[in-house]
Amino acid sequence: MAGPLEGLRVIDFTRVLAGPHCTKALRDLGADVTKIEPPSGDLARISLPHVGDMGLYFVQQNAGKRNLSIDLNWAEAREIVTDMCKEADVIVENFRPGTLARFGLSYEDVRALNPRVVYVSLSGYGQFTSWKNRPAFAPTVQAETGFTAMVGDHFGEALSEPRNDACSHADVYTGLQGVVAILAALHDRHTSGEGQHVDVSMAATMMSINERAGAMLSGIDTDGEPIALSANESHIFEMSDGRRLTIAASPIYSPIFARYCAMMRRNDLRTDPRFATANLRRKNLPALLAEVKAWLSTFSSLEQLQAQVSEAGLAVGVLRTIGEFAGSEWVKEWGAVVEVDDRAGGAVRMPGNPWIFSRSMLPQPGVPAFQGEHNEEILAERKITPARIKDLQKRKVLLSRRNPVGTYD
Repeated sequence: MAGPLEGLRVIDFTRVLAGPHCTKALRDLGADVTKIEPPSGDLARISLPHVGDMGLYFVQQNAGKRNLSIDLNWAEAREIVTDMCKEADVIVENFRPGTLARFGLSYEDVRALNPRVVYVSLSGYGQFTSWKNRPAFAPTVQAETGFTAMVGDHFGEALSEPRNDACSHADVYTGLQGVVAILAALHDRHTSGEGQHVDVSMAATMMSINERAGAMLSGIDTDGEPIALSANESHIFEMSDGRRLTIAASPIYSPIFARYCAMMRRNDLRTDPRFATANLRRKNLPALLAEVKAWLSTFSSLEQLQAQVSEAGLAVGVLRTIGEFAGSEWVKEWGAVVEVDDRAGGAVRMPGNPWIFSRSMLPQPGVPAFQGEHNEEILAERKITPARIKDLQKRKVLLSRRNPVGTYD
C-alpha cells in the first residue's frame, strides 16, 4: 500500500528549519519532494555534529528528499525550475517576501502557468505586513511574540539572567502549520479545481500555539489561581531512589489541590488553614510541597506510585534524557526511533514518524542527499539531454558536492 500523499509532487525551495520541517513531513507521508538547493547550500549542512560528510541537523529535516542544486541567477536555470513548477502540486518557500519574485517564481508567476498549484510561503511576519522585511529567526520571533517573556516570568528568580528557550519552537510549529495549510488547500482544490497561495507567519503561529494567550490577554484577575489549568506550574520531585519525576498540574490550582489531597490520601490538608485558598497555597507553597515530598518518600516502586497518582486523575512522568527515552520499551513498540543511512557506511538514529495509519503504508526512512546528488536524474526526467546536462555542470549552472564545507566536485 502507498503513503497517503503518494503521487503528490512537491517543489521545496526551503532551507534550515521551518520550511524543511514542513516538506519533510510531506515526504514522510509519501509525497515526492524535490529540494532546490542554491550553490551556497543549505546552512543546515554545516551544523554540527557531522557523520562523514553529513550534518545530522540537515539529515533530520531532509532525509528522503531528492536534491537539485542549481544557480537561479542563470536564465536557463530559471527556465528549468519554472518548467518543474508547471507540474508541481505544491511549492513551499521560506525566503524573505519577494525573493523568488526576482527569479520569476512568485505565486503569481507560477499560477499563470499552473492554476492548480498550492503555493505556501513561510516567513516571520507574513508577505504583506509592515514588518515583512524584518529578518526572522526562532529566538527573535519568540522574543517579539511574548514567548520569551513568558518563559522568563515562569522561572522568575530561579534565573540568574534572562535566557532563551532551548528549542526553536517558532520554526518547528510554523513548519507544521504549513503542513496543515497545504492539506487544507489540497482539499479545497479537490472541490474547486483551483490552487491558492497560503501565507504562514511565524509570529502568528507563536500566538496561535500559546495555549495561555487567551487567558493572558484577558487581563482578568484570578485571585491567585494559576491560569489555563496550571500545567506550566507542574513541579519536579525526587523519589527515595533518586529518580526525578513530575506530576501534571500545580497544587495551587483549587481543583488540582483537591486531587493532590486524594492522591496522597490526605483529606486533612483540605481543611488546613495554610492551604485554604489559592493565595494561601502560593504563600505557603514550600510547606505544601514538603507534604508531597514526604508522601513520595514512602514509595520504592514507580509502578505503585503511578497507580496511586492515576487513581486521582493525575499523571506522573519520569525525567529522562532523550537517549534514555530512546531505550524504553515504548519507543521500540512505536518505532519512534529509526536508523537512517549516514552516507558514510553506517547509520544514525533519528526520530521516526508520529503517525500510524490503519490502511496507508508510510515510506521507509529516506536517505539524506548530497548537494546536487539528483541533478542528472531530475533533468533527465525533464527530457534534457546528457550533453546539455554536462554543459550545465561545466559552467556551474548545476552544482554538486559531497562535503558541505569543501570544494565542488
